[in-house]
Amino acid sequence: MSQVLLKNKKPNESKLLAFGFEKKENRYIYRCNIVNGHMSMTVTVWFDGRLSTEVTDKSTDEEYVLHRVPDAQGAFVGQVKAEYEAILDEIITTCFETEVFGSEQAKAVIAYVRSRYGDELEYLWQKFPDNAVVRRKDNQKWYAAILTVSRRKLGFDADEQVEIIDLRARAEEIASIIDHVKYFPGYHMNKKNWFTICLDSSVPTEEICQRIDDSYLLARK
Repeated sequence: MSQVLLKNKKPNESKLLAFGFEKKENRYIYRCNIVNGHMSMTVTVWFDGRLSTEVTDKSTDEEYVLHRVPDAQGAFVGQVKAEYEAILDEIITTCFETEVFGSEQAKAVIAYVRSRYGDELEYLWQKFPDNAVVRRKDNQKWYAAILTVSRRKLGFDADEQVEIIDLRARAEEIASIIDHVKYFPGYHMNKKNWFTICLDSSVPTEEICQRIDDSYLLARK
């Protein structure tokens, strides 16, 4: 059995079950035939997010491993590898969600946006996979951005990474709330119209959610 390393991915139970996975004690299992029924493929997704695979030669009932050998040659090996990778890619794309942000407050904010507005994070920059935006469906305008930055970039004397949220506000309000302790000028945004909060519980989640609502309304124009 081979372990597959997945970065920033978490399984979605309902999507796994819809795909055809069967739920066991501490894992989900999916089985299918490949290579015209000559081989069977088993994909196991554990509750902690680990994923493992096994390909079995049905004529010998032994595990087949050549598709994992980089230098293995031959049409049959190539077919096994192609079908194996296609199924694995489909499972990861269909049944897993991106989870870049790990703080409890970031997760709470993301859940709020999803439940309140039905919006999902969009990762727009390949060079910056830890940055995401949220935008309105009607006009595609951003009303939030969630990023991972060094605290030093916010003015702290520390290089610790912190998750932040950028939100819209009226210029007069921004001038009154920026204190460089809980509220900061918009990071990588127009500082006249955006401000930043660290998602480290320095500002209560309820307060952040209210400001998300305000930002959403300001993005309608």
